[in-house]
Amino acid sequence: MDDVDRRILNALQLDSSHTNAELAELVHVSPPTCLRRVKLLTEAGVIARQVAIVSPDKVGARLTAIVEISLDVQAAERMDEFESLVAGEAAVLQCYRVAPGPDFVLIVQVADMPAYHALAHRLFATHANVRNVKTYFSTFRSKFETRIAV
Repeated sequence: MDDVDRRILNALQLDSSHTNAELAELVHVSPPTCLRRVKLLTEAGVIARQVAIVSPDKVGARLTAIVEISLDVQAAERMDEFESLVAGEAAVLQCYRVAPGPDFVLIVQVADMPAYHALAHRLFATHANVRNVKTYFSTFRSKFETRIAV
């Protein structure tokens, strides 16, 4: 990855809606070069996907919960089983295996407390391998960034 690739990645992370011509002008390369570079970065998996970032409060998902999960049994297949369970839940935005401490940390976005309660019952209370759940509710988000410095 060279400086041109870095400029392309930085520009796309700020706004991926640019046309190829606009992006090429922003990063000071020709449109064919820019298109080829973006294609190579995508094929290499450096660009995982291009998305629109939605404001949670504008779509009714006002409650953010950071959830720590500890399992009774941490065998690989039991960890995979739990990950598969939460992967199927749209309200779970992120799932991390962590150490030390709990086994997982989840970032959850739901409409309100009743919606969180329903999710907690569905994912945690009825799952036999969940030993402990500790949830933190966000009262204010002072920073949210998706950009990775390259």
